[in-house]
Order: sequence, then C-alpha cells, then structure tokens
Amino acid sequence: MTEAASPDDDQPLSRVERRRLEKAEKSQGKRRNRLEVVAIIGGALVVAVLIRAFVFQAFSIPSASMENTLLIGDRILVSKTSYRFGEIDRGDVVVFDGSDSFVSEPPTVTADNALASARLWIAQLLGLAPGERDFVKRVIGVGGDRVACCDDSGRITVNGVALDEEEYLFPGDAPSRQEFDVEVPAGKLWLMGDHRSVSRDSRAYLGSPGGGFVSTDKVIGRAISVVWPPSRWNGLGTPSTFTNPALQSATP
Repeated sequence: MTEAASPDDDQPLSRVERRRLEKAEKSQGKRRNRLEVVAIIGGALVVAVLIRAFVFQAFSIPSASMENTLLIGDRILVSKTSYRFGEIDRGDVVVFDGSDSFVSEPPTVTADNALASARLWIAQLLGLAPGERDFVKRVIGVGGDRVACCDDSGRITVNGVALDEEEYLFPGDAPSRQEFDVEVPAGKLWLMGDHRSVSRDSRAYLGSPGGGFVSTDKVIGRAISVVWPPSRWNGLGTPSTFTNPALQSATP
C-alpha cells in the first residue's frame, strides 16, 4: 500500500524559485559587505579622531614664514603629548591656535558653509589643509624672559645672551629689522618665524591688546618631524644656540 505524500516533505524547487532564492542570498551578502565596509571606515575614523585629539596630528604648511626649516606644502607631525609631561622650551617649533593673539575675530559658521567646513575638517584630519586659526612658529622666549632686538652685532638677545641663529634663520635674513624689547609674562610665549622678513609673528602684534604674546594653553603641540614629501623627511630638533650653557644659566 502506497502512503500519500505529507505536506511537510521536501519538495524540489522550481527553476524560478531557485533563482529568486539565489538573488535574495546575493542581495543579503552585498548588504553584509556594505555594512562591514561602513563599520571598518567608521572604526578607522574613530581611531583617527582619537589619535588626532590626544596623541598626534598632521598639519600642512601654508606659507613661507618658516622657510627653510619648513616649506610651503610640507606636512608635519605634531606631538600633542610633549607638553603634558614637560615644559615648552626655547627653540621648539610649535603649532598653536592664534585665537586672541594672532587672530581676533572667530570664524562665522553658517548653513551655507557647513558642508565646506566639514570637508575642510576631514582635510585637516589628514593633514591636507591648514587650519584657519592654526599657526606654526619657533619659541624664542618663555615666561619670565626678556627678549630684545638687537645687540651691537644685530643679534636677538634673551636675558642678555645673544642668539646665534644661523642654524635655522632664512639665508640672507636679518634676525629682525624691527626693534623691540619685551618681557614675556608668565604663561606666555614670544614666537617668531624662521623667515623673518616675511613672517607675521609676535613682532607684528606688539601694539595689539595681547602684546604679541601667545598663551601656553593655546599651544596644540610640538612639531617633531616633516613627514611629507618623502624627500623632506627630517626631524625637528632643538637648535644648538638654545642649549648654550650661558643661556641656560640666564634662565629666570
């Protein structure tokens, strides 16, 4: 006696049903792949943002004010941890926020430029564009220093000790053609570019309310190396004049 087929028994799929099932599986696979890609990109962005916020950040050099130490288009790596464990030293090349010192008015963000601001932020994250309020200069004087220009030989002095700036000063530039004599307040810095004849630095803001000084809490970090282009790979150490024992003994 032959038994009747049960409704639960497996039935062979028709060609149309097989194609429909294969299409559904491919669609699910593509969705999974897209989600994985989005997750990987999102995770990479989170890591990049955390590194940028707390450890390192890349910056692009937009001007000639630090030539020949830094050239236009150079990308530098800035350590944000250097000054968490130590003091800002004379001779350091630092990146800082120029708000309230080199820049007076905050930028206005509107709906029209929000997308452009987002693109700029991503470019800055990758070190492909400079920040509108970020500057890079060399520390010449720290809190308590008296910085003056110039002695009888045309050299800048710090606490009465003349600096030998030939190591980093742009060839042919004078240390400064603008005379000044300032005492750096506590918690402030006196900053100058290496290409003195084209650099708008602390000297240019002597008559401003801030007196040309930059607060130490505005410093983003210390520039430690040039990372792009490869032909420019180089560390940014402390020039020998700032390790002069006479200068160290003259430290307030």
